[in-house]
Amino acid sequence: MIDFEYLEANKEKFRNEFLNAQPFPHIGIDKICDEAKLTELYNQIPEIDTPSADYVFAKNKFEKSKYYELGGLFMELHEDFNNPKFGELISYITNEDVFIDPTFYGGGIHQGRNGSFLDMHADFNYHPLKENWFRNLNLLLYINKDWKKEHGGELKLEDGRTGVKTEVDVPFNRLAIMHCRSYTLHGYDPINFPEGKARTSIAAYAYTIHNNHKEASRTTVWHVKKDSPFKYFLSKIWVPAVKLKSIFSKSKTADH
Repeated sequence: MIDFEYLEANKEKFRNEFLNAQPFPHIGIDKICDEAKLTELYNQIPEIDTPSADYVFAKNKFEKSKYYELGGLFMELHEDFNNPKFGELISYITNEDVFIDPTFYGGGIHQGRNGSFLDMHADFNYHPLKENWFRNLNLLLYINKDWKKEHGGELKLEDGRTGVKTEVDVPFNRLAIMHCRSYTLHGYDPINFPEGKARTSIAAYAYTIHNNHKEASRTTVWHVKKDSPFKYFLSKIWVPAVKLKSIFSKSKTADH
């Protein structure tokens, strides 16, 4: 389903765009998949019923990591994401030695419905179940058929070190790739999609092996403005609270 020939033919262009993007390396690659197949997959996407574990920092957001269990085109897309050729091309474009997590832990189908939002955050760095896997890149395949700017839901990016911001549109058949670092903040504002439509993406995460940790492990870190006092307070205690919870129970995300 993924057009490897297209990626190969344009890898120099995409590499230059990614490495020189501001405020940090990222890119949106259009027409990444066969249009007809992705349209058919889009028409087969069910309404996901597993809520996100992002709690108060997200609204009406649902996830299915093991989307490949739906079979057919979903399995074909999964196999393409995990094809060594795809890993080689993404490694070249991003200048990072990476591989895709085949379990799609925390990834897979993400659906945002009816006013959904996701507060700005920096993702976890080391895989909770594979301690030497460093989360290097986020890959977000957007499947928003007939998306328009007035629907909202653009991927907001902000460099936590400088405060410089930008946005990436989220039309159908666009693959957004971005660095995953402590300062690569991202999220999206409340959406205004047509009735019955959801902000839909399939998220894959690319990792690099670190036999020795190069930074302290972190969970998701939320960046909430002070004009939301309750959420701001929660964001400040979130990391220690998650660490405490992990002592007594396994990750909820692992069940998705």
